[in-house]
Amino acid sequence: MKFNKVLETIRTYEAGKPIELVVREFGIDAKDVVKLASNENPIGTNPAIAKVIRSNADIAHLYPDDSMFELKAALGAKFSVGEKNIIIGAGSDQVLEFISRALLNEETSILMSAVTFAMYEIYARQMGAQVIRTKSWEHKYDEFIEAYEEHKPKIIYICTPNNPTGDATEREEVLKIIEAVDQDTLVVVDGAYMEYAAAKDAKYAITPKDLLGYENVIYLGTFSKAHGLGGMRVGYGIAPAGLIGELYKMRPPFNITTLSLCVAIEACKDNTFVEKSIALHQEQIKRYEVFAKEHGFAYIDSYTNFITYLFDDRMDSTEIADALLRRGVIIRNLASYGMNALRITIGTEAQNNIFFKHFSEVIS
Repeated sequence: MKFNKVLETIRTYEAGKPIELVVREFGIDAKDVVKLASNENPIGTNPAIAKVIRSNADIAHLYPDDSMFELKAALGAKFSVGEKNIIIGAGSDQVLEFISRALLNEETSILMSAVTFAMYEIYARQMGAQVIRTKSWEHKYDEFIEAYEEHKPKIIYICTPNNPTGDATEREEVLKIIEAVDQDTLVVVDGAYMEYAAAKDAKYAITPKDLLGYENVIYLGTFSKAHGLGGMRVGYGIAPAGLIGELYKMRPPFNITTLSLCVAIEACKDNTFVEKSIALHQEQIKRYEVFAKEHGFAYIDSYTNFITYLFDDRMDSTEIADALLRRGVIIRNLASYGMNALRITIGTEAQNNIFFKHFSEVIS
């Protein structure tokens, strides 16, 4: 069977290893496995959300309201934007797919930083587009504008805070990049971890309303991280109504589930759970920073719910990740990104205690 030739250039996205895999391969009891690989919320799901799931289980056989009126109204109130400015996706990943299908072809290109979210490249290559990277994993204005002027990409991706590195780009720097490109280039500001950056330092906080004055910019957000709804797969894009209208032509009907819609609406009502999640993170991440300093290796200052440890040639991230996996500790090895580094989701105090115990033994 012959497949589209573009598939030859695409590397399958590597998701974080599930707990079930470790149980099967290494015979470790599931209760002894600590998963700190996929940036899920370590304190789980808001109890109010669990209640909504139970109370709506009897309508799971029905398709959701395809207008998603209540969720758009809730997001509109949350961000002070209109309902026509919002599109909902099965995770923000799906909105990324809509964008690629709407704008890219074999004659176009995208621009992104050297190390960033892998799906930008995968969706672009599916459409036959060229992928341009800057030299740095940080979003540096000079590098982006130099590459923009040379290649005139159709899409520029600014992931802030950046996944998988954890650094963030100041709001003024992002606006500076946006204002330097013409309106035929779409700028995607991916704010999947924005709640964490905004809580840490206001100069890194970007809201959808900050960007609505630009006709060629879309903001992406998700309920998967700070809201603790990774398993429900709900994300959104916010942009001028004309841009959203074009993306709607890419959207299949009923693209999130009935229960996903119910819990996302509930999640918009109460920010207490998000505040609790961020407070735990801010407390526990300090332990990771102190540990790195005490053991003589570097880390990237994080504006997310994870931290990236950087190693020199004395340590190998692949060997460390494999050794931890055999001990039931799942973290993310960044060797596939060309980095001798590990990305570790900041867990609960108990989870972090287990990580540090095993990590200390492995690196010694």
